[in-house]
Amino acid sequence: MTDKIMKKLSYRNMKRSAKDYLVYMLTMTLVVALLYAFGSLIFQNGLEQYFSMKLQGLMGVMIGLATFFIMLIVSWLINYMVKFMLERRSAEFGIYLLLGMKKRTIARLYIRENFLLGGVSFLIGTAAGILLQQVLMAVMFSMVQMEYRLSIAPDGRTMLMAAVCFGGCYLLALFRCKRKFKKMNIQALMNAKRRNEEIREKHEHRKQLLFPLSVFFILLFWKMFGRLSSTQQVMYFLIGLVVTIYLFYLGLSAFVICYVRKGGAAVYKGQNLFLLRQFASKMRTMQFTMGTLTALFTIAFLGCTVAMMFSDYQNKILETKFPFDVQINCADTEDDFADELEVIEESAKISEAYPYHIYARIQKGAQGGANGARADECIPEESQVNIWLSTHLKTFGRTYLNEDGSPNLKKIAKDSGQGAFYCKYDTYMKLSDYNRLRSMLGYPAVSLGEHEYLIHLKERIRQEAGNLKDDITIRGNEGELQFAGYYAEPFSQDGHNGGDYVIVVPDSQEALLTPYYSELAVDIEGEAPFGLGNQLDHIGGPKSRDDTGEDEDIAGHKALPGNICCGSDTIVVMSVENLVRDNLIPEMKYMLSSLIFPCFYIGLVFLCVALTVLSVQQLSDSANYKFRYSVLKKLGMNRQEIGMVILKQLACYYLCPVFLAAVIGGSVSVFMSGKFIFYTGIHTAVANYFGFAFLLFFGIYVLYFITTYVSFRRNVEV
Repeated sequence: MTDKIMKKLSYRNMKRSAKDYLVYMLTMTLVVALLYAFGSLIFQNGLEQYFSMKLQGLMGVMIGLATFFIMLIVSWLINYMVKFMLERRSAEFGIYLLLGMKKRTIARLYIRENFLLGGVSFLIGTAAGILLQQVLMAVMFSMVQMEYRLSIAPDGRTMLMAAVCFGGCYLLALFRCKRKFKKMNIQALMNAKRRNEEIREKHEHRKQLLFPLSVFFILLFWKMFGRLSSTQQVMYFLIGLVVTIYLFYLGLSAFVICYVRKGGAAVYKGQNLFLLRQFASKMRTMQFTMGTLTALFTIAFLGCTVAMMFSDYQNKILETKFPFDVQINCADTEDDFADELEVIEESAKISEAYPYHIYARIQKGAQGGANGARADECIPEESQVNIWLSTHLKTFGRTYLNEDGSPNLKKIAKDSGQGAFYCKYDTYMKLSDYNRLRSMLGYPAVSLGEHEYLIHLKERIRQEAGNLKDDITIRGNEGELQFAGYYAEPFSQDGHNGGDYVIVVPDSQEALLTPYYSELAVDIEGEAPFGLGNQLDHIGGPKSRDDTGEDEDIAGHKALPGNICCGSDTIVVMSVENLVRDNLIPEMKYMLSSLIFPCFYIGLVFLCVALTVLSVQQLSDSANYKFRYSVLKKLGMNRQEIGMVILKQLACYYLCPVFLAAVIGGSVSVFMSGKFIFYTGIHTAVANYFGFAFLLFFGIYVLYFITTYVSFRRNVEV
């Protein structure tokens, strides 16, 4: 056969395959578009230049990691489809052999067809990816509150990466297919298509027990999920869950077959016998594939859920994390912030600047006693709130408790200060400073009696701190102070105005307090200029630690030890000395976007891959079903009734892996959502994140289902 004829035949077969497997072509085009668009964030990320060095490259690393896992699944899809199309066309290739064509020629013909299919998908997908890239960049710039200008131009590095990844997947699949093709003879080729239609019913009564057993284990895994406490337990859990998913389909197929054999009550109602036999056949021949699809759907659910979580955090929490325009922390209690104010004045117009102290109540000899505290000692009065929170908040669990439930004072003292959750001593603030700061934030002033105190804490821990007031004693000049209430407005409590909390006392109690560290709060007109935070970070010089454990800066001033903390936030932690709201919020949003975008990326690709396999399997069988549905028509069914049977058949087939994935993914998502809401303090219903992810899933699912239904019905119409 001449090369010209080979090219013509390859082109003709490619067009026929593109028509028969249109869903596969569209999915591969979408994969290339996503691969190019998200890959551009590695090479064409125009945002990184605006952020600190520690964030540069973060988006690229996360996208690269996501792309690695996506390529594994895309490789599986291409390999699955190449092998699947080979088996569907095996009779055709067998005839070619009978006509005298060599295996090498047929293999080259088939490889050329697939390269043409892949090439068309790559070209269209790249063009779509260039447009999608502009959408992604516009969204990212909008998230970090910056203006984006469209720049539609292909990038050679991005295109090369997409070509290498996509082409590598195709080459690997075609290489494996070529090896398999060489081992087949005419008889094997002629019988390959029938092999998928065979149903071997052996030991079905035993196998059907796997169905209720796998359901039981899925429920058991769901109950155990919240109790996993180590990496080893998580690994065992995941392995067991994966095995159970695959056994579920083996047991389900056997269960349906046994139910049909017994002639159950529902078998002979309507078209149930036809539908049950078709369903059992598909489950038996595709049990491994269905298990894989369930895993892909589950990962898609979880990826979208995680993305929804952090997207919601961006929109609801970040604005409250940094209430002041500028806030500066300094361990030196004698610092007047003259250098910082000078830098700020050079870049922005200051409306109000207020320096103040955060205080500690340090009794004589407390420093040495706290360091050497024993578990049987009384709780020291100067750190009683820190100890109470360390031993009562769910965030810490039993980390700081002894076996008998008493506070482990030695461990608490060891972990306090110098970047820990809490400072070494409880943090206090004068009422006048407190009201001045409230005024800067637009909050109403509060009043305290001479013998009262209040506690301002994060809203996240407000519900857990109910008994705090009953378990602590705050003493004043003339005896014990009375508790006057909790306040929980946003108040910059990630190491500035205390870590999680600050105790507010009347100014008359100042004699009992020791300045612990210095703070400066600044209101500026308009937005802070880009890079102001970096300029503030470069003020000052290195610090050294002397033999007493105290910090000494270059000016020779002494700072109390243990006065650096960050609060008990665990999922998203942002504690900096120089806090510039208009610099930090975009930086935090960019950091969170480095997690949100890859999660959406993975979820969307996995979802489309799984739905593609479902669609192609049904559409490729439409020729066989045409005869079966013609029999139903001869038995008296009209066109509308046949359409309803097709709808039921596709719905059962489509819903089976989706339903199991929704149960597993939904359970895990709700558990994760509950933990996320608890640790971040965000006000969102537990089921919302999975609900939004499911709606996104359902929208794409409906598009694939409708496309499959219309094509399937057109193919089997008689």
